[in-house]
Parts: sequence; structure tokens; C-alpha cells
Amino acid sequence: MTLTHGLHGGPDETGAALHDFSTNGNAVGACPAAVAALHAVDAAHYPDPRYTSLRERLAAFHGVAGERIVIAASASEFIHRISAAVAQSGGRQVWLPAHSYGDYERAALAWGLQVHRAPEPHDGAALHWRCEPSSPLGQAQADLALHAQSSGTCVLDMAYEPLRLEGRASLDAAQRNRVWQLWTPNKAMGLTGIRAAYAIAPDDAAPLMQRLERLAPSWPIGTHGVALLETWTGDEAQAWLAQSLHTLRTWKAQQRALCESLNWQCLPSDTNFFCARTDTPYPRLAAALRADGIKLRDCASFGLPGHVRLGVLPPQSQQALKQAWTRAAACAED
Repeated sequence: MTLTHGLHGGPDETGAALHDFSTNGNAVGACPAAVAALHAVDAAHYPDPRYTSLRERLAAFHGVAGERIVIAASASEFIHRISAAVAQSGGRQVWLPAHSYGDYERAALAWGLQVHRAPEPHDGAALHWRCEPSSPLGQAQADLALHAQSSGTCVLDMAYEPLRLEGRASLDAAQRNRVWQLWTPNKAMGLTGIRAAYAIAPDDAAPLMQRLERLAPSWPIGTHGVALLETWTGDEAQAWLAQSLHTLRTWKAQQRALCESLNWQCLPSDTNFFCARTDTPYPRLAAALRADGIKLRDCASFGLPGHVRLGVLPPQSQQALKQAWTRAAACAED
């Protein structure tokens, strides 16, 4: 797979698309409780550099000890930091899923780690990356328990667990205590522009925790990130999220039906996004679609050429996609 730096969904050099299917944020909108908390932020002062209250709040939310919480500037920042920590600890190999977020590999290569990708065996890898529901497919990971039992460091990316619409997690609480859990609530809260994340360390990860702390910048998140993470743990935000999932399930069913009406082959997914093989290669139509305010996520960088990933959007955006795609495909045939 060819690495492409900076290939992500979302706004590009021309700004944000009117109908942006390329990102996986909660399309119901921004969580009102989080928006209110952000408006109330005192940005004139630094946050507590130890994030003492925030760590305690996150720990209580997950039912773990506070010392197991690692604050991160973003998921990508943590991916690079733990890759560095593993490399500095003598690790040499990283194992990745067959299709995965590009920063796992970019971070590994930046630190000179040898990359192995499924279906290659994971035995001997110092760092294992798993994501459930997976990216970009939004599916369960059948072999996740085996990685949780491995001798290497296993990180479970939980970015899409809060936006799960179907199925259930493969690991129980005891199994999750054997892996690193990486959480990025900004997607679920509909506020992807606020960069804030955290990880929950396994029970026996003290040496790696210490190295991660030494590698961390001062104040990895600012007051707005603190406000987002604090709000995420509250009853009001969790109730809003649960209600939004009902809306997303309805929209997803409608969007899959629309894509199938375009003769796309939609792949199964448990989340608020799914992949599809389009009837016409997306790169041929991307410019014309972008001019009509439509943006999809090309899956070639995920190792799935010929497919796109679509975040679930409201019905009016779905209809805009159908009209723009039909028009662009007809022009491409002329």
C-alpha cells in the first residue's frame, strides 16, 4: 500500500464540503451540552498540567483507577507517541490489520519499526493495532481476543464504539483490561474540530506508562479539550448520544438503500459509516462531485481500491449525493 501523507476526510484547500460524507462524525449535530460547556470555557488560563480532575472523572466513567488514564492531544498524537515509546523500549515490529487508519503505519515507519499486516502472523510483534468497530469497514474483529492475549503491546482503537449502531463488542471488561483502549469522543459528540483524546492503560503497563509520560508535551490538550472530555462523561451528553443513535440508524438504512439504487455494492457495517464499491471509480468523478458540494472518502489508501467510505448523513444530503453522482457519471460517459 502506498502511503499518502495527510490523506484524511473532511475539509480541504477549498474548505468544507456542503455534503461531506468523507468524515465519520455524528451527523445529527454537535452535542448541546458540549457546546454549552465550550462557550463557558475560561480560555484565559492554562488547564491543570496534571489534569487531575479530568483524569478522575474519566476513570470513574470507565470504572478504572485514575493512574491508568493517559491524556492525549488526539488519537493521532497518541498513535505516534506510543509507537515512539515501543521503539525506544526495544520493539522492532508492528502488526496492522489488513485495512486500517494510515497513521498506524506512518508512526511505525517514522520510528523505524518493521510493519507486518494481516494475514501475516502477529507473533513477535511488539505493538499490535486493532480497531473495533474497524476502520474503514465498521466491522467486528474476529481475532481480537488472540491479540489481547499476546505478549506484545496491543492497542484497541475505540474511536467508533460510541457510534456503534449494531452488534456488540468482542471483548468483555476483563479482556479489555489486557489492552490499551484509545478513546476519541469528539466524533460521537459531533465536534471533530476539538482535538482531545485519552487512553486507558492495561493493569500491568507501568513501565510503558512512565515512558509515555516522559514523551508527552506539556498541556497536550487545552481548556476546550478538557471541557469536551468532561462533558462526554456526563449523563446529559450520554443521553443525547443514545437518542442520536436512533436517528442515525434510520438515516443509515435510507442511505444504504439509496446507494444500492445507484448499483453500488454496500459492505456490512455496525457503525454510522460503511464502505461501498461504486459503479464508476470515484476518482474519475471526484472533481465534479466536489463542485456540487459532495465529498466521499476514497478507500484506496486503506487498501480497498474501487471503494468509497460514506459517513451517514441526513436525507437531504443523501438526495444531493444521488443527483450529483447521476449527473457526474452521465457526463463521464459522454
